[in-house]
Amino acid sequence: MYQFNFQPVIQNLDLLLFGAWLTVRLSLMAMLFGLVVSVLGAVAKTSGIRPLRWLVDAYVEVIRNTPFLVQIFFIFFGLPAVGISMSPNTAALVALVVNVGAYGTEIIRAGIESIPRGQIEAGRALGLNPVQIFRYVVVKPALRNIYPSLTSQFIYLMLTSSVVSVISANDLASAGADLNARTFASFEIYLVLTVLYFLLALGFSTLFAAIRRVFFTYPAGR
Repeated sequence: MYQFNFQPVIQNLDLLLFGAWLTVRLSLMAMLFGLVVSVLGAVAKTSGIRPLRWLVDAYVEVIRNTPFLVQIFFIFFGLPAVGISMSPNTAALVALVVNVGAYGTEIIRAGIESIPRGQIEAGRALGLNPVQIFRYVVVKPALRNIYPSLTSQFIYLMLTSSVVSVISANDLASAGADLNARTFASFEIYLVLTVLYFLLALGFSTLFAAIRRVFFTYPAGR
């Protein structure tokens, strides 16, 4: 009969909590830089410049149709062959940014294209320049439309970040693997890791839902 022993987990709980903080920090940084990539990609896709659209389309299709594990292996193990070497943490961040940028591009593009053309034409009739139209006419309703998708993408990104432990990047999964190698309490450690990931996802889901109620609960015409 298996004897459950959570003592090693309790004694090293601070290491797991620090790993959870590293996962949150990595996910926030990846989402922030990924949003920059997403906005640039969405603007390029909605522009009339065909070479830019083709380039972004190729980037999005390659990333969305290949496994994230292969992408991170290519960045960490493949790029050094052409002289581009990165630390595990940097490679993990780059891989996550590249990944979320592709998915975010499509989310933001859909949000921009959800704005009725009549509203944009009305902005032009009022004498607004393209930057003002984007700021006052497009951004707010588009953000309201895509907010649920962006928050879901962040939670998915945070859970997916556990894969970066395969290249020894520092995160919650890596902390659990290190602790398991020292104590061999596999069941107990990975049970606690499962609970921690669940609590992180639940906590951010609750936070994002509260933000949506405060900032995005208003009539569509506003």
